[in-house]
Amino acid sequence: MAKPTRQPCQTFPTIDQCASIGRENHTVVADMDGTLLRGTSSFPYYMLMAFEVGGILRLLFLLLATPLGTFLFYFVSESVGVQVFIFATFSGMKVSDIEFMAQAVLPKFYVTDLHPESWRVFSSCGKKCVLTANPRIMVEAFWKDYLGADMVLGTEIGTYKGRATGFVLPPGVLVGDNKPVALRKAFGEKQPEIGLGDRSSDFPFMTLCKESYVVPAKPKVEAVSRDILPKALIFNNDDVRLVEKQSLLMALMTICFPIGFVLKYLRIAFWAPIFLRQKLNKSIRRRKPLTASLSYECTHFYDEG
Repeated sequence: MAKPTRQPCQTFPTIDQCASIGRENHTVVADMDGTLLRGTSSFPYYMLMAFEVGGILRLLFLLLATPLGTFLFYFVSESVGVQVFIFATFSGMKVSDIEFMAQAVLPKFYVTDLHPESWRVFSSCGKKCVLTANPRIMVEAFWKDYLGADMVLGTEIGTYKGRATGFVLPPGVLVGDNKPVALRKAFGEKQPEIGLGDRSSDFPFMTLCKESYVVPAKPKVEAVSRDILPKALIFNNDDVRLVEKQSLLMALMTICFPIGFVLKYLRIAFWAPIFLRQKLNKSIRRRKPLTASLSYECTHFYDEG
């Protein structure tokens, strides 16, 4: 599969040309990463999930799998690359822990990344659907509970005895041709009025909508203000160990700091006895030997008379 690119298509107009007035009876279907959210990658949220639920070891496992997942994503198949990230993040996690993260922690980070133009159109429509390659269990609570989405179509993950297996259920990761399949299954013969996407892998589902718009790359665009959101979002920082979204560099620092801390004291514990022994030996060698001293006392008296 060709490398997925985030570029405007000549066929579709950009999102700024989409009217948002009189859309109360319309249905909008929008991609998530790079469309509804400013960020084009879901990897920072996988890192948040891995660290908050599984700790440093889970985060380390995800980072070790990152080179393989990235290579597969860009040079083999976008779907296979996403499956690697999903498996490294979710395999063995309790479903209840994932749901807690989705409801109480991830929304704090998602809400700071909403794209203003996409939100303008998305919020104006009467029926809202999010179509994403992210696991549904990871994103559904945010879009439904906080932002009023009616439907979230995402990748389904297998479970066994209350734990996620990390394997993706059919039809697979919702990218490329899987998106229009999911859209037809959800809407049947009804054609949504608006389709929003940002990259070539979104174009197949966008062609099923009456109007389609592309969100161009605008990395410096400011996020939507919380004041205009439909619900007041209040988060308890006691529920989260990280106060900001993870980058790859931050994840490496998160792992390296405790490892470096432990290695530092292991080094001290190893070298301290050797250093003290060397100091003691030098001190003994430098000490001067004791020498016997003789004192003479004259006890002879002369008679001067």
